[in-house]
Amino acid sequence: MSLVGWGLLLLMGVALELAVDVRGRHGVLYLGKPLASSVFVAVALHENAMDSGYGQAIFVGLTLSWFGDMFLIPKGAKRWFAAGLVSFLLGHIAYVVAFFVYGGDLSLFWLSVLAVSVPAMLVLRWLWPHVGHPMRSPVVAYVFVISMMLSAAYMAFQSDENYIILLGATLFYLSDLFVARHRFVRSERVNRLVGLPLYYAGQFMLAVTVG
Repeated sequence: MSLVGWGLLLLMGVALELAVDVRGRHGVLYLGKPLASSVFVAVALHENAMDSGYGQAIFVGLTLSWFGDMFLIPKGAKRWFAAGLVSFLLGHIAYVVAFFVYGGDLSLFWLSVLAVSVPAMLVLRWLWPHVGHPMRSPVVAYVFVISMMLSAAYMAFQSDENYIILLGATLFYLSDLFVARHRFVRSERVNRLVGLPLYYAGQFMLAVTVG
């Protein structure tokens, strides 16, 4: 199947997921999310992810994200949310490893770390009043890791100006902010209507970069 075909299949899965918010059809979530999430894993395999260290690390991150998505299907279950959080956290770490394997100037990574520390502190300040004490340490760890992921993506991008890597990582980062807003600040439809397309677009782009 071509990348266009995979993309159309992804759009179908995302549309089914969004039908939960638009039409209230919660049953389709059990079809839409596995379909959409399986597409980005399949794309990585289609693009021969196993042929390089970078591809293998991206594939691990995508697979962990797939499990994270499955853990988030049950609604209102705190233990499943925690499992999803851990799975996505490990997925981001896999992406950090992938971007370091991809290569780049380490000094650019540290400069980027300084740059993203500002939005990271702003995000934590925004979330802090809404996060209960048991979740504060995991949230801090998660914000730290996604910031490292974005910094590593910038380093990798600078090595050969691969815009898809930087854009994919940025979209994933932004989608996490909508997840946090939905979970901790204000649960409303717009979080998923904006966050889900950002998430799946970002993952699809990262899957494509292994080719």
